[in-house]
Amino acid sequence: MTAITPDTLLAELHKAADAVSSLAAKLADADVPAPSALPGWTRGHVLAHITGISNAMARQLEYAARGETVELYDGGYDGRTKAIEMNAGHALERHRADLDAALERALRAFDSLAADADADAGSWHAPISYRGGVVLDGGFALWRELVIHASDLNTGRGPETWSRPFCEHLFTFLAARVPEDQKLVLQPLGMPPVAIGTGGRSTVISGMITDIAAWLAGREPSLGSLRASAAADDVDLPELLPWPAGVPAK
Repeated sequence: MTAITPDTLLAELHKAADAVSSLAAKLADADVPAPSALPGWTRGHVLAHITGISNAMARQLEYAARGETVELYDGGYDGRTKAIEMNAGHALERHRADLDAALERALRAFDSLAADADADAGSWHAPISYRGGVVLDGGFALWRELVIHASDLNTGRGPETWSRPFCEHLFTFLAARVPEDQKLVLQPLGMPPVAIGTGGRSTVISGMITDIAAWLAGREPSLGSLRASAAADDVDLPELLPWPAGVPAK
């Protein structure tokens, strides 16, 4: 699979942020209270969440630069939820302003790492509180949040737009969703298979790479190519475990 270096990740964060900002710029006032692709959430909820996670991850890096750590959200997961509910109903103009400011803050924090001559050995591996990881983990997390929630805005930009490197990253990160007794052999069309999980029950999941990644991420595959098989027979898609431990991605 494609290796994602810090420089590549930084470029992907900029692309993902530009995509989110562009989608928000095309919304109309009436789109904010309309349903998103997430059950129970409007587009306003998704916009508020993207703003919140961008500010939260920026804060992780700002504290890490001082050799300190801080919880991801003020008030923890409950604080996150309250902030989303409180801000979801904002007018579109307010959403755009808050979103653009949060994205700029986050990108500025990550861009500062590129100017660090020892970034690979130092700044990218500074501890943060998010999942007990390091700054690089925070970069991957923000990448996931921006790309997946851009599709959740339900504007016609679905998982079929996800890049191969992003889908391959999800294969690795979301391997934790495979139940202990199962092994999934992911077979993207025209690509080598990828096995995740170590259990004795093996199921082949075949289809377009974006459909497989969307399913693993708990999203609706948009190309209709997904197929599960075991011992050459079609079977139902297996049930997956919850999103890996940490603050849920909704």
